[in-house]
Amino acid sequence: MLHGRASMRPDDVAMTFTDYASDPSGIRETLTWSQLSQRATSVAGELAQHATVGDRAVILAPQGLDYVAAFLGSMQAGLIAVPLPLPHRGSTHERVSTVFEDTSPTVVLTTSEVAADVGDYVDQSRLGTAPKLVEIDATASVAAAAPTVPPAELPNTAYLQYSSGSTRQPTGVVLTHRNLTANFEQLMRIFFADSPAPTDMTIVSWLPFYHDMGLVLGICAPILGGFRAELTSPVAFLEKPSRWVRALAESSHAWSSAPNFAFDMAARKTTDADLAGLSLSQVRGIISGAERVEPATDLAGLSLSQVRGIISGAERVEPATLRRFVDRFAHFGFRDEMMRPSYGLAEATVFVAGGTWSDSTPEAHFDVDELGAGRVERCAAGKGTVLVRYQVPQSPLLRIVDGDTSSECPPDVIGEIWVHGENVADGYWNKPPEDRLGFGAAIVDPSRGTPDAPWLRTGDLGFIHGGELYIVGRIKDLLIVRGRNHYPEDIEVTVQEITGGRVAALAVPVGGTEELVTVIELKMRAPDGDVAQWLGGVKEQVTAAIATAHGLNAADLVFVSPGSIPTTTSGKIRRAACAEQYRQDQFERLDA
Repeated sequence: MLHGRASMRPDDVAMTFTDYASDPSGIRETLTWSQLSQRATSVAGELAQHATVGDRAVILAPQGLDYVAAFLGSMQAGLIAVPLPLPHRGSTHERVSTVFEDTSPTVVLTTSEVAADVGDYVDQSRLGTAPKLVEIDATASVAAAAPTVPPAELPNTAYLQYSSGSTRQPTGVVLTHRNLTANFEQLMRIFFADSPAPTDMTIVSWLPFYHDMGLVLGICAPILGGFRAELTSPVAFLEKPSRWVRALAESSHAWSSAPNFAFDMAARKTTDADLAGLSLSQVRGIISGAERVEPATDLAGLSLSQVRGIISGAERVEPATLRRFVDRFAHFGFRDEMMRPSYGLAEATVFVAGGTWSDSTPEAHFDVDELGAGRVERCAAGKGTVLVRYQVPQSPLLRIVDGDTSSECPPDVIGEIWVHGENVADGYWNKPPEDRLGFGAAIVDPSRGTPDAPWLRTGDLGFIHGGELYIVGRIKDLLIVRGRNHYPEDIEVTVQEITGGRVAALAVPVGGTEELVTVIELKMRAPDGDVAQWLGGVKEQVTAAIATAHGLNAADLVFVSPGSIPTTTSGKIRRAACAEQYRQDQFERLDA
């Protein structure tokens, strides 16, 4: 596909990466389709000298076009790519070592800038045979011959997507070339069914390439769709969210993606002055996922009137976040129907279902007690918990299933979300049969039009109400306190409305019974005076809110500094790790 684009459109821009690390104003590097094809071919030629078809190629490199070339060159050489995050200097090597042992790579691709550090990771990986270290940028000027690998000899597996490990140790999802193309086709049908994507659409992304959405959106989608890509790094976004918005404004018919927290950050930290004179009128869409700023002065002259859709995903989508983003940019022409919440997981490549959010449509409020009992009951506005609607997809197929009986659940009954389609992965890399039970599941007495197998058990809970899909949370995250079920996300949202920071709701043994413990990152600034008294007031507010909304008494509220709660590489809360830190009394409490 890449070489076809290069043949037909050699001089068109394929990808641009803006590096803000050495210059806050940004240094841009651009590759045409022809240049990108040549870079991939050079990498493939180098890899062919050190590895054979089917070997694993681990990528440990900074975000940039070298990373893109490494991924594409690995697949062209017939290797199985393993994209990973580059560990921060001084951080633990545990994740890298675990993946090295799991995959036994023949080569590790990096850049000259970080080759020494990556070499240390390789030396400490406890592998019997050390893999060859290949510096990607050193191959850029080498006109290596492309390895000739007959299509029949190419491995079905394209790459291994290692999970971020929110509920378990990182595990490699085995994804095939067909998984990737099928999921891209499904995504395009969902989001561009009514209005085809324009030929000059630009993919705008800062998501990390080692994350499923960042990889598919930032590298694969531009090639599969023939779209131009405007890329930067996660650090660039975190340092200054307005860089993302500026890229949307300056790109033709931009389409992008971000997790829920990023919309909050962009809405709160982008000032009108940051974007003075820009126009976002041609943005096509953003695929998704809080701090207070001074009065907005960053968006003067900005127009968002031609945005086609923003997909919010990677973590539970919160209606309050969508509303904040819409309200922040409404006077620049942004409309609520442009927000497109999405649901997916790496085991299904990345994407499963999408929806359209509208502030003018009444929110769906559900009774918390009934949800905890596995039933669905609407309640009045302002009460219960608010959930986002999704369209029930036809491709892939989705069903709500009773996890105990493997029978389909009727509407308005909570069950496990099961998925069937060509986007579903083959399983986990190098894992025993007992770790593959989520794949190949069968439905007992399936309804008409429903295949009995194979189904992917997602581990997520949801239900169908009024012909629409609602997602409740992860089965493994479900809190059972005094015999009642509670969804941690609901409690966390209640607390966040008061404190503004990240929250982790946990069930931990206290005095022989499971009790609610809430770890709260405080972004609120204490007023001058008695800090202890102020914290006591916040604690009273949070305690009352939890009791009122959820009928629970929190056994402990742990106030910590921002960044204290352990998260995955995609920003999801690692609740098991958080609970362990609490049990070991490892949090530095602000209320100590």
